[in-house]
Amino acid sequence: MVEKERGKIMKHVALAAVKDNLSRYIHEAEEDQIVITRHGKPVGVLIGFQTEDDWFDYKLENDPRFLRRIAQSRVSLKAGKGIPWEKIKD
Repeated sequence: MVEKERGKIMKHVALAAVKDNLSRYIHEAEEDQIVITRHGKPVGVLIGFQTEDDWFDYKLENDPRFLRRIAQSRVSLKAGKGIPWEKIKD
């Protein structure tokens, strides 16, 4: 089964097939996310990285500390505590 989420293809593959062909699915995961299923139900996702920058981006996007800082910054901006773009120097 293949589906799209946020413009990315997500291929559904049974756990047994992934175990038997892990190298193949790791290679495929560099392009598309692989949803691993057990008895037809999603149980995990195999995500590949084409570059080390992709790996860094993934870690940052999923770091709870970073996500908390972003949320705090948004609250501060809404409260008028931000710096106007015009005052930021190059």
